[in-house]
Amino acid sequence: MAAEDLETDYLVIGAGAAGMAITDALLSHSDATITLIDRRHAPGGHWLDAYPFVRLHQPSSFYGVCSVPLGVNALDSRGTNAGYYELAGVDEIRAYYAHVMQRHFLPSGRVRYFPNCDHLGEHRFVSRLSGQVGQVRVRRKLIDTTYLEGQVPATAPPPFEVEAGVRCLPAGEVARLRERAERYVIVGAGKTALDTCVWLLERGVSPDAIRWIRPREARWLNRHYHQPHSLLPDFYRGLALQIEAMALASDVDDLFARLDSAGFFLRIDPGVSSSMFRGGLVGEGELTLLRQVQDVVRLGHVRRIGRREIVLDDGRVPTSEDTVHLHCAAQGLAAPPLRPIFEPGRITVQPTVWGFACQQFAMIGVAEATIPDDAEKNRLCPPIRWWNHNRDYLTAFFASMVSERARAAHPALASWSRQTRLNPLGAIGQYQDDPVVVQSREIIKRHGAAAAGKLAAWLKG
Repeated sequence: MAAEDLETDYLVIGAGAAGMAITDALLSHSDATITLIDRRHAPGGHWLDAYPFVRLHQPSSFYGVCSVPLGVNALDSRGTNAGYYELAGVDEIRAYYAHVMQRHFLPSGRVRYFPNCDHLGEHRFVSRLSGQVGQVRVRRKLIDTTYLEGQVPATAPPPFEVEAGVRCLPAGEVARLRERAERYVIVGAGKTALDTCVWLLERGVSPDAIRWIRPREARWLNRHYHQPHSLLPDFYRGLALQIEAMALASDVDDLFARLDSAGFFLRIDPGVSSSMFRGGLVGEGELTLLRQVQDVVRLGHVRRIGRREIVLDDGRVPTSEDTVHLHCAAQGLAAPPLRPIFEPGRITVQPTVWGFACQQFAMIGVAEATIPDDAEKNRLCPPIRWWNHNRDYLTAFFASMVSERARAAHPALASWSRQTRLNPLGAIGQYQDDPVVVQSREIIKRHGAAAAGKLAAWLKG
């Protein structure tokens, strides 16, 4: 780790999905050298902390780095994802990123990787194991993938008080219980809570033994409209459904009602209004299971779990010492102020489009490698916020409509977008004569301008 040995074109902080996708793009589209620093012991980011039963909520085909496929493009024949393309589990994803690093990045001779290290700022880092400090001379840029880093239940304490003696565990620990609990209380309304409920029900736990505390009701994307390969025409149909609904809706509430009715959005309980939207995908099979849980508490956030009762914002519910409380209520993704992605000497990774994360991360790398001017890169890749509320869907979708038109006119980004496996609609040309695609294309042509106009007006209001 001697100072004279550490010289690189790019210093990437974080070897999670973003850092790996950007590194892959730089390797493929430039002659740059890259140094990766990560505090974890292996590549994969939050997947190394994830609960043991987590799976991707999107098809494996759309995840990972561009140059190394994930999965075998198989359709599942069993379980809640039957009929749809495979969803990689946590063990497969960890192995995938280890393979990318060991068999693709490091053998290139242009990547150096320092796990178990903390970035100290000013291009310095320290080993968590030896205490040795390294200084890196960066010829081009530091790439910060940690700006939007959030928290997951496995590594964050519960955001509420827990009385001594209460059995309160991170969600993943339920897979390691040695004794059956009398009841299970799920705390949280996001994907971790959803996955935990599904996992318990699939393993034969009675729905009557589950209490689900949901401080907010979520709106989910229907996985049916987010499939690759042979099912890609319905992905395109989902885009047409959104464009048509935007053009015809009288207001925002009517827009969501139309997309709910069309089945593009899904809700566990359609009778309860939804305020949370984080872009997660679920399938009808999962919803069928989740709707079996009838003991749903909607009294706001948990403030305290005692041995006999749970105190919430708007009330109290009883509990017992024989109940296992599963904490699924971490902060999730952070929401700091937006800043330019491309700056002199620095790239700050943020989302750029309404879509899948790895595509966006890789596109940042492609833009950096192929476009010399930072101002032009920022024009083509303006940052947007991760979605959390219903309105964020409108903001992200409209921003994507505008910026994707600009990128379509840029030869390098347009060519990459058509070819990369990470772009869900990159292969739609193979299905241009499919009746679903033909009909959807006509709908998009007919309603695209009106949809953009409605979105712009709603966002100003």
